[in-house]
Amino acid sequence: MSLRTFILGLSASFGVAWLAIVVVPFIKMRNLAPIEFSEATDGSTGIFFPKRTGRIADGAQVYAENGCYLCHTQVVRPTYAGNDLYRSDWGGLKADPDRGDTRRETNAYDFFGEKFAQIGVSRMGPDLSNLGRRVETEYAAGGGPEQWLFSHLYDPRQDPQRWKSTCPPHKFLFEERKVTGSPSDAAMPFGKHGDTELVPSSEAKALVSYLLSLKKDQAVPAVLNFAPAKSKTAP
Repeated sequence: MSLRTFILGLSASFGVAWLAIVVVPFIKMRNLAPIEFSEATDGSTGIFFPKRTGRIADGAQVYAENGCYLCHTQVVRPTYAGNDLYRSDWGGLKADPDRGDTRRETNAYDFFGEKFAQIGVSRMGPDLSNLGRRVETEYAAGGGPEQWLFSHLYDPRQDPQRWKSTCPPHKFLFEERKVTGSPSDAAMPFGKHGDTELVPSSEAKALVSYLLSLKKDQAVPAVLNFAPAKSKTAP
């Protein structure tokens, strides 16, 4: 085999893989065409468009800058590739009081409008696709979702039930201020020491807004829903 043939073969081997794994998916996801709901199969009409709430643009940047994607994913895998759909509220709520079972798999449209899709690198921690929904209905049930997330970011192991958490504390996202006049409404309840108080920075507020906006469980058109049919006895 000549050197020229070897180089051409090597280039073709890596080039085809690069085109199939990188270039083609990038082109397809960059130009996603709108998908309409069908009255016949979905029971509704209109255009499917994921909702975006809160200061997610700034919060997503804080999320990326702090490497949260290194330990957390935002992808509920297809059922043939894993059991994500049946893990506790990863894919949505099994029994939403208003909408019933909202669990579903992730699709490309869930990242529509985002500058960078935070799909993640590994799962040292739980998937965050529906973290906002979990915080509101489970972690902070009966309390304030924002306050729960602030406390978790400041010290993930502060809660005795989470003493094994591998999430690093993000105390640098909080500021210690001297109290002048009345204490701030945003002050952390455990951060008061004499005439000082602990308050979340603008980055912490943006990050919490982004995390609470992670609710990728809205209904999708039938053509995007590849999850297996749900039964009353489903786990």
